[in-house]
Amino acid sequence: MQILDRYIEQLLEKSSPQMPIWNIEKIKAGAEPSWNYMDGFMIHAILELYHMTKKEEYLTFADNFIDYFVNDDGSIQSYDPYEYNLDNVNAGKTLFDLYELTGKEKYRRAIDTVYSQLKGQPRTSTGNFWHKLIYPNQIWLDGTYMAQPFYMQYEVTFNDCANCLDSYNQFLNVYNLMRDTRNGLYYHAYDDSRQMFWCDKVTGLSDNFWLRALGWYAMALIDTMDVMPDDKLGKEKKELNRIYKELIDAMIPYQDEEYGMWYQVVNRGGIKPNYLETSGSAIFAYAIMRSVRMGYLDESYYQYGRKAFDGICRKYLSEKDGELQLDGICLVAGLGNKQMREGTFEYYMREPIVQNEAKGVAPLIQAYIEIMHRGEN
Repeated sequence: MQILDRYIEQLLEKSSPQMPIWNIEKIKAGAEPSWNYMDGFMIHAILELYHMTKKEEYLTFADNFIDYFVNDDGSIQSYDPYEYNLDNVNAGKTLFDLYELTGKEKYRRAIDTVYSQLKGQPRTSTGNFWHKLIYPNQIWLDGTYMAQPFYMQYEVTFNDCANCLDSYNQFLNVYNLMRDTRNGLYYHAYDDSRQMFWCDKVTGLSDNFWLRALGWYAMALIDTMDVMPDDKLGKEKKELNRIYKELIDAMIPYQDEEYGMWYQVVNRGGIKPNYLETSGSAIFAYAIMRSVRMGYLDESYYQYGRKAFDGICRKYLSEKDGELQLDGICLVAGLGNKQMREGTFEYYMREPIVQNEAKGVAPLIQAYIEIMHRGEN
């Protein structure tokens, strides 16, 4: 596995808070450094590496990166809670870990800054957070990962579980509203108002099952269950575990036989130009292997996660001019106010495919950590 260790070192050596090499969205846009979910995803993975290896350089890198954005009063550079964008909550998850590891009070204050967004986040008629203020009345699977683990952890750690059931109920609503009972997969998004051009006017649902969105949802369930105390939320945790296992059972039949990966649009693998996509496949590789270790799935499931990890490395991890490259990563996909983001099969096919992007790299690192936990090569 030295090749992955070398790949991680390569990425860290070339990255700083001002220019993280894995944030291809920012690089392509020529944008200034900002508080964002991609960097949060990557720093979370680096912190997991620290916990696994105890190598101080990982903690130092993560601390320096987040410290750059967090001011002494707990405000966060480039972050405005009143934008009510759930994506911006994701990086807040790193603050819990860094506060515990470093004792920096500004991290504790910054946790409250991020939580202040959720206290005012607009909601659908079902009580779910809007994905963004600019996307009114909409629930996206992506948003469950961006917000719910942070929300649950805050309530458990600092608020005596006062609103834990609110987070739990938002998951139940997603299960009841967005899951297709015929195949067990979930649609990418739901419009409570039935007004958006991309939604079905009866169901409010978007058209397709996008792999990474399903992955975000899977990780949201795992990360939220991880912080739920058994003594106070045992029944609710068991129900989320049931929902999670149903999701994995629904995904396994769509796993590619040769590589163990999944397709960009999950249930349409035989239709060109659909392709085996790295980020979502790495997320499920990690999610499955981790949930076996945590007891959410039994040991028989491990093979599916490991097969996906091995397939990604075989198909998309390569070396060019002495530099390692991870390919096959969908840069971004969403359902927007522009007709070009209409959620059709063709839409998901035309989004750019890039290399070395955080949304593919971070979960591959996390999957690698799960393999290290088992002492495997």
